[in-house]
Amino acid sequence: MNTTGSRVAVKLLPSLADIAFLMPMALLFGRMGGLTALLGDCDTGWHIRTGEWILAHHAVPYRDLFSYSKPNSIWYAWEWLADVILAGLNKIGGLAAVSLFAVLLIAVTITLVFHLARRKSNAVLAIAVTVLAMAGTSIHWLARPHLFTLLFAVIFLNALDRVRAGQTRVAGIPWLVLLPVLTVVWSNLHGGFLVGVSTILVFGAAELLRILLAAGEEGRAAGIKRAGKYFLSALACMAASLLNPYTYHLHVHVWQYLRDPYLAARIMEFLPVDFHHPIAIFFETMLAGGVLASAWYARRGSFTEPLLFLLWAHAALLSARHIPIFMILVAPMVAAAADAGLRHLPVAPVAAWLQHAAAWINRIMRETSETDGIGRWHLASLAGVALVAALLYAPHPPKGFRAEFDPTRYPANAVSALGQYPTARVFTYDQWGDYLIYRLYPRSRVFVDGRSDFYGEDFETKLLEVLNVNYGWDQTLARFAVDTVLMPPTSPLTGALKESCRWRVVYDDGVALVFRPRGQALGDRVSAATEGGSGRDREVTKTLTSDRPITELGSKT
Repeated sequence: MNTTGSRVAVKLLPSLADIAFLMPMALLFGRMGGLTALLGDCDTGWHIRTGEWILAHHAVPYRDLFSYSKPNSIWYAWEWLADVILAGLNKIGGLAAVSLFAVLLIAVTITLVFHLARRKSNAVLAIAVTVLAMAGTSIHWLARPHLFTLLFAVIFLNALDRVRAGQTRVAGIPWLVLLPVLTVVWSNLHGGFLVGVSTILVFGAAELLRILLAAGEEGRAAGIKRAGKYFLSALACMAASLLNPYTYHLHVHVWQYLRDPYLAARIMEFLPVDFHHPIAIFFETMLAGGVLASAWYARRGSFTEPLLFLLWAHAALLSARHIPIFMILVAPMVAAAADAGLRHLPVAPVAAWLQHAAAWINRIMRETSETDGIGRWHLASLAGVALVAALLYAPHPPKGFRAEFDPTRYPANAVSALGQYPTARVFTYDQWGDYLIYRLYPRSRVFVDGRSDFYGEDFETKLLEVLNVNYGWDQTLARFAVDTVLMPPTSPLTGALKESCRWRVVYDDGVALVFRPRGQALGDRVSAATEGGSGRDREVTKTLTSDRPITELGSKT
């Protein structure tokens, strides 16, 4: 047998790392609707426009750019560096480039999770746990700056795990010195840099727990030294995070943002996960695995993993937004515990058939890991990226590869129709406000958009009063000199405006209606109601699940 030829043939085959890299693409485009899901939140639009402003002015904004309801109010672009990256990609290749970059960020993050799990277990268990983690993180796969936080969370965990294992340097630089440098980049990309700081603090706190249980003074002295290094690195990371255009204002914002009860109760991704959601089974499985793994680690005298689990399980149960971070940080420890348990099973006091089965499974996994350890050229990953890119830029791409905000959810045609009202002051709800920014800025400003923290509780309360047609809704519109209303057909406000003698429908395509005051120049009315739109008026009064984001919830970065 030609051994050299066989190894070359193996190098051409996909490895499990290739599988980890390609799985997010397969899930996104095979099961989640592709770019319809990735661009399902139009916050991406205002991030792009912010980045364009920064590139044009060579400065970061300190005043609001987008609204006519709070003109020139103080506003900071906290994710300014991510905004610039998204704007640059959009300039080069449009939304397709932005989408491809987001796909690659997700794929690289999942691949790093696999490599970290692989260091702690055999390759088969590592890929199995990685699949579980990937499925859980998909609840928040959106082309927004928070994807950088998922990537940096894995990088920090990998670095700290290596430090604990004695591999304290990379390219001659101490990991604990390099982490503050990475924090400078992270804090300018997204406010989730505190995930990295908290992870370092967990490693330090675990050392303190070991000190409490140390048998001798020598062990305690070494433990104090190790804990001190972690705490110093965390402090350096916090100091490094001040190297952003807004200095300490970023930290004040993050603190207020996370502690704001109004935002926590009103923003969908801040709410606890609905355990009827399809993603819940993966989250529940990782929770169960994390409990068992924490017990296994604690029994061995290692407290880092149990502390990480407690911290992020608590956060994930409070807010669906934190589930991806939980899945990423807990996956390696679950893989390690599962591997140890499976290796112990052949000698455990269990039935003989179970011992033999475990021994056979261990042998298969060991052989598979050895084969997977052969270096690959990763041609499969390159081919996967090339295929996705080709489909994104095809003249007539399949539906899931169309780089656009879903025209069945966003008022694409209605916004085009608004072109005949260039000075209109349009009222719509927050997510459609994001879309208006993407489509019409800088020609037009919006009443509200997805920056709920910028508008504040009082303003958002007024917004909900208008959307739900509470008392005084028309006075609020008059106060802001609103002369155009853009709403979906199922909104309560749509029904009220149809009944109002002050407003008239001037555009209706089944996705969105445009209202203008009676007595003003109306232009030709365009309607899709006569084109098979049966039941339209009746639907205005329905209570639909899809109405909840309109009347209660916003979106965040």
